[in-house]
Amino acid sequence: MIAEEKHLDVLQNIEFEIKGQYLRSGDLSDYDVLRVLECLIANYTAEKYGRPGKCSKFSPREQELMDEVHRICEWRLGRVSFRDPDRDDQHEDPAQKTVDEMLLCLKRILKSIHRWNKLGGRQGYLRFIAEHVV
Repeated sequence: MIAEEKHLDVLQNIEFEIKGQYLRSGDLSDYDVLRVLECLIANYTAEKYGRPGKCSKFSPREQELMDEVHRICEWRLGRVSFRDPDRDDQHEDPAQKTVDEMLLCLKRILKSIHRWNKLGGRQGYLRFIAEHVV
């Protein structure tokens, strides 16, 4: 429950991207999301210990999801900005998170994937967040 209470904004940012990808590509599965999050967890863990990260090859839909979720993680880590030079109504970047905090959030989402997949099948997690993530 600590991740939900302390990092709800990060969890929502990540799951909003996952939901968007699912709605754009109805063939995305919980397994696709699982593979992407496991890769991100492995890479951020490797970074934490000064090792190079690596992941297996992704399908095109997994790679697209990986790019989007990684971009959100990097933004929340304070490494990239979402500023759009054509817009005036932009908000300040959110408070920077640590790699440990990001790992906590990714692991929490991974736990949710396992739970909802077990309850709802191939797209159980994705259907759940499609209904509940705003």
